[in-house]
Amino acid sequence: MSYEPKPEHKFTFGLWTVGNIGRDPFGEPTRSAMSPVQLVHLLAEVGAWGVNFHDNDLIPIDATASEREQILKDFKQALADTGLVVPMATTNLFTDPAFKDGAFTSNDPAVRAYALQKTMRAIDLGVSVGAKIYVFWGGREGTETDSSKSPLDAIKRYRDAINFLCGYVKDQGYDLKFAMEPKPNEPRSHIFLPTVGDALSFIATLDDPDMVGVNPEVAHEHMAGLNFLHGVAMAWTSGKLFHIDLNDQLFGRYDQDFRFGSMMPKQAFYLVRLLEDNGYEGSRHFDAHAFRSSDYEDVKAFARGCMRTYLILKEKAAQFNADEEVQSLLAEIHADDGSFSYLNSGYSKSAADQLSAVTFDRVALGNRSLPYERLDQLTIDILLGVR
Repeated sequence: MSYEPKPEHKFTFGLWTVGNIGRDPFGEPTRSAMSPVQLVHLLAEVGAWGVNFHDNDLIPIDATASEREQILKDFKQALADTGLVVPMATTNLFTDPAFKDGAFTSNDPAVRAYALQKTMRAIDLGVSVGAKIYVFWGGREGTETDSSKSPLDAIKRYRDAINFLCGYVKDQGYDLKFAMEPKPNEPRSHIFLPTVGDALSFIATLDDPDMVGVNPEVAHEHMAGLNFLHGVAMAWTSGKLFHIDLNDQLFGRYDQDFRFGSMMPKQAFYLVRLLEDNGYEGSRHFDAHAFRSSDYEDVKAFARGCMRTYLILKEKAAQFNADEEVQSLLAEIHADDGSFSYLNSGYSKSAADQLSAVTFDRVALGNRSLPYERLDQLTIDILLGVR
């Protein structure tokens, strides 16, 4: 199999990913900044399908009207020249000091109003270049001390903001859906909506919950020590997997944003298998960045590596599904003679009566063989290329 990316794979990167200049809290930049046009051409060179951006990745926050117009014109020309698309956009509500205590959840009503205005304008910008998904990452929506704000007030403000922006999108007639991106901490000590489960619960309280889904990220769930696969499955079964951020991350660390599959390939394998086996149709967006030690040639290797690993794991998933010994074990594990099929339709009085009359052999149930060690080792053998 060729591991070269194709448009049908829908691989995307953000301007902030390949454009990361290597700054961290303890060190100055190690790479010079590249323009959005240069980054579009870089992504086209490595075979990406699309490019995503925060408003200020593309247009500086203090740009004049004429500067904005020229930047946007040049960016659209780069898209036309390369064939790249823009499936998703978002707003930077975390870098500027105005948002030091949050944006939608700030205690200052003027900051909350400014955040709404900035997002409305950023939505207009994203839609103008074709975005269909709009992501909300609440990087500053949180606290260092809970003495500073009531979480009840903060969640209400968050809800009011998303409801307002849903109304704006509908009033403009935009073909756009929202996706909430959870994260437990960093840059705030505590961030509101820290996990996929919190985001799904929040969405259910909105005025138009059908318009809003989630954008789960590997690193963010791993930061909380959670199983990312299970979070994605919950979003999927809820009909809320609107977008996904792929990277890699060790449990319990700061937000590392490593190349996809480079730290926990087994977990990445399970994720790719879930997405591919169930027909996920959205972008495969890599929200990661190269090592601080990399130059731009190595940044290209990083981007190619994200896509290559995904395609390798897609091939491994197909191999797992076709492996006769694996499938034999799975058939044994999931054996069902249909004796309890009457429970599949949910509760009825007749089903309850029938179930009440059954005598179970509890000891036999406890003694049933479950060869999960064999199955897991077969998975490892497939991933290590010895099957």
